[in-house]
Parts: sequence; C-alpha cells; structure tokens
Amino acid sequence: MVKKQPKASVIVDKDFVISKVDERIYGSFIEQLGRAVYGGIYEPDHEQADEHGFRQDVLQLVRDLQVPIVRYPGGNMVSAYNWEDGVGPREERPRRLELAWSTIETNEVGTNEFADWAAKAGTDIMMAVNLGTRGIDAARNLLEYCNHPGGTYYSELRKSHGYEQPHHIKTWCLGNEMDGPWQIGGKTADEYGRLAYETAKAMKTVDPSIELVSCGSSNSAMPTFPEWEATTLSHTYEFADYISLHQYYGNHENDTANFLAKSLDMDQFIRTVISTCDYIKAKKRSKKTINLSFDEWNVWFHSTEADKQLESWQVAPPQLEDVYNFEDALLVANMMHTLINHADRVKMACMAQLVNVIAPIMTENQGRAWKQTIYYPYYYLSVYGRGKALQPIIHSDKYDSREFTDVAYLDSAVVLNEEHNELVLFMTNRHLEASLAVSYDLRSFEQAEVVEHIVLEHDDPKAVNTKEKEEVAPHSRGNAVLEDKQLQAELPRMSWNMVRLRIKK
Repeated sequence: MVKKQPKASVIVDKDFVISKVDERIYGSFIEQLGRAVYGGIYEPDHEQADEHGFRQDVLQLVRDLQVPIVRYPGGNMVSAYNWEDGVGPREERPRRLELAWSTIETNEVGTNEFADWAAKAGTDIMMAVNLGTRGIDAARNLLEYCNHPGGTYYSELRKSHGYEQPHHIKTWCLGNEMDGPWQIGGKTADEYGRLAYETAKAMKTVDPSIELVSCGSSNSAMPTFPEWEATTLSHTYEFADYISLHQYYGNHENDTANFLAKSLDMDQFIRTVISTCDYIKAKKRSKKTINLSFDEWNVWFHSTEADKQLESWQVAPPQLEDVYNFEDALLVANMMHTLINHADRVKMACMAQLVNVIAPIMTENQGRAWKQTIYYPYYYLSVYGRGKALQPIIHSDKYDSREFTDVAYLDSAVVLNEEHNELVLFMTNRHLEASLAVSYDLRSFEQAEVVEHIVLEHDDPKAVNTKEKEEVAPHSRGNAVLEDKQLQAELPRMSWNMVRLRIKK
C-alpha cells in the first residue's frame, strides 16, 4: 500500500527554449521485411486497395499520424540490395534470396512504387544506400536515377519507367549498421569511414542539395561504441550532416519499474553521441555541427521466439510482429519525450517500423487494419508536439530500479506552438501503484486555459489491442485545472497524459 502520494512540480518558462522541434523526429521506417510492404502498405487484391495496390485503410492511419519522413528500404536488408532489381517492368524483375532476413524478395515494390506510396501518405523519403555488398557506383547511380532531371543514362532510364519528373529525395543514409557482425558486408570503422567518405563525395557531386547520414553504432551496447562514432566521423565529417543512432528496448525480465526507466538509457546514449560528435568537431577545428538522426528506435522483444520458428525462404512471412501492450506504450511515450528534450541536436528520428513489423499499425491479409497500443502516444506527440521544445525544470519524487537510480516518477516534455497559440504538456506517471500529484508553474504565460487533458491508462500493464477489440485507448477525462498560473493535475498510476492549453500571445 502506498503510504504517501508521490508528487512532482515543474517550472515551465517560455524563455527556456531548447530548440525548434524538427518535425522529422516523428518519422518512421519501412523495410522490405516481413509484411511491412507486402500485406502491409501494399496488397493489390485487398478490397481497399487503390489503383496502385496500396491499402487505403493503412494509408489513412499513416496520414492521421502525420508522418513527415519514412526511411526505406532498410535496415539490414539494404546491405545486400540491388536497387536496379526493383525498377522497370514488374514482369522482368528478379526474385532474389534476401540474406538479411532469409526470405525471398519478389521486387514487386521498389523505388518508384515506394515514392508513389510516400506521395499518397504525405511523407518524404529517407533513402538508404547499400554500402555492404556495393558502394560508390550503385549509390551515385541511384541518386542520379531519383533526382537528376534528365539527359543522362539513369535519369532517362527513370523516365522510360514512367516517371518523367525526378523524385527529389533530400535525405540519404550511407549504409546501415555497418558495425554489426550480422550485417552483410559489415566493416571496421576505418573501412566504413573511407567508403562512406568517398560515396558521400560522389553523391554530393551528383546533387549538392542532399543531406547525408553517416552510419553510427547499431546500439549503445556495441563493444566499439563510441569509438566507432569517433573513427567514422573522422572520415565522413566533411560531407555528413547527421550521424545515426539505433536502439531497441524490451521488458525481458518482466520488471515494469525498470522497463519504464529505460528512456534514461536512451538519454545517456544521445548525450554520449553528442559529446563524441563535438570532440571530432574540436579535433578538426571545424565550425560545422553534426546533428543526430535517431533513425531506428522502439520496443522490440515480443516476437523473438516466434521468429526463430519461421522457415527460411518464404515470401513476406510474419516476421517481427510484436504485439504491443500498455506498458510498451508508456515507454514509447518516454522515448519520444527524450527526443523532444534533445531537439537542439536530434533533428530526425524514425520509429521502427510503421506497419506490421514492430509497428504501431497492424493488418491481416485480406482483412482489417488496427491500432496497436503504441499508436496513441505516437499520434498525439506527432500531431501536437510541433513548435518549440521548452526545457521543463522537474522536481519529482523518485525511485530506484534494478538498473537505474533516482528515476523520477514524472517524465515530461513541453512544446510551445506559437502558430496555434498552444502550450502542450506531455507527462508520464511511472509509479506502478499510486497516482501522481503534479503542479506546473506557468509563470511566464499571462493568460492560458486548459483545452483538454488526454489520458492513456489501463489497470493491466499487459493489456493489448487486437483486431477484435481495442482494449487500450485514450480518454479525455483528465482532471487538469489552471488557477493563478499554476496547473494542477492528478495523473493516474502508470499513465501517459497530454494537457493542451490555449495561450494568449
């Protein structure tokens, strides 16, 4: 029994600006993996398929999320991918052994089809190039195919495939997880750094307007982290605009208190990469600042055992189909808070992935689509987390867990949207048993009023959504009140909350 109600107080000031939030931190990821593409975004014989074979029910759910950018086509898959296999007449495209995930890739969907889908979804593309089995030539040729207006071999090849206008893809990843021993064509830091430098140099000659993401460590537990970042950036610093971060978490030990604190590890990961980037900046006497692209992040562990049972060399098998529960949604919210609270350096991020594969959206072949529990924090943070990130000064009661000490019960991010005259407070109560009394001091906001207080809560941390029943969904019955510039609210135990306030300029 809880003897004393935990409390938290927060100071929010309009002058405590971290940075403008780059909307691309609300990006996602689609890899040619499992049912992400085939049976996910693309199912031509589905009753809701459009004239291009794209599922319109899925498209609507993606549009609702307002996803600004989607990474494609991988992921591990890209390190042995020949982009030429996925363009031109479908009947002439080869079926290939896809070595990363031991499946068969039909290449029915490729670069142009994905560009079509992205346009329908209202999102930009973050394109990854193969620096595993290929390199400079394949990358520069793909860029010419996608972005050059015409009059050259690859731009005219695109036109012959029915795409007169270039795709104008701005953001490009220089490979994927090249430090990983699981990666086809994995490399040492110096091997990757040299190849990435020369590839970047060629690509920026083809199209100087593009942005490039240098490949960072596959996760913070890699034995070469953060030396990998220091070594590779020593090579790529001149041409790279970002460095990537990847991180997944799971509640393997069924320890919810510890699981909900794992966003602290994400925070430390980001801080370490920023420090490493700035060390190389100083070492090179450079005026250029490298920013971060956290282009793979999520909860991922539920499907591990099921994936081990799958037979190899199937077409679009149900791989990595994690069924997310309520506590997963809380950690996802905390991870998104962390991205916002580092908006000065994290400029892009991709929840991995978007449909079916460790995803907020699930579908059944020939059936319906539905929202997983993690869809909801993603939705509210993406839609309402646009503007300036403000630094919340948090004083909260704390707890210790198996891996972490001094974990604040309150996790929070704050965004000021001056365009819409809104102040938005995002809050998680990590306490497993008690509600959390919170007080936000809004002293610098002369006039404000509460518009809504959204709450995501459930009695069972393991509750899931299925195609038959949406067990976990938000409600608008939060009790936030504002008096004398003090916002008071009681956050239910184990809950995520969003309070929107209308402010006067």
